[in-house]
Amino acid sequence: MTLTMMLIISLSLSTLLMFISFWLPQLLPDTEKLSPYECGFDPLGSARLPFSIRFFLIAILFLLFDLEIALLLPTPWATNLPHPSTTITWTSTIIALLTTGLAYEWTQGGLDWAE
Repeated sequence: MTLTMMLIISLSLSTLLMFISFWLPQLLPDTEKLSPYECGFDPLGSARLPFSIRFFLIAILFLLFDLEIALLLPTPWATNLPHPSTTITWTSTIIALLTTGLAYEWTQGGLDWAE
């Protein structure tokens, strides 16, 4: 009964908010709102300029290290297990791998923004 009621309330609230957000904006937007650039100046040059591959490399490295750091989040709770030495061993292994990977990328010049 309670689960059904919560489902009905959340579904109706979501539907209501979707309809409000659909009808709430202005119905007659001006030309400035219809332009693709709302910053107030006309774009100079082409918007199709290629990005440097270095930007994507650093972005991927950030995501990689960020996701691997997420593996360390349960460490404080895992130290309360019956064998905390296993937790410390695995945590040390992950940190050593991350440090080795970071040192390798640093020595290879993967973190240099300017060439």
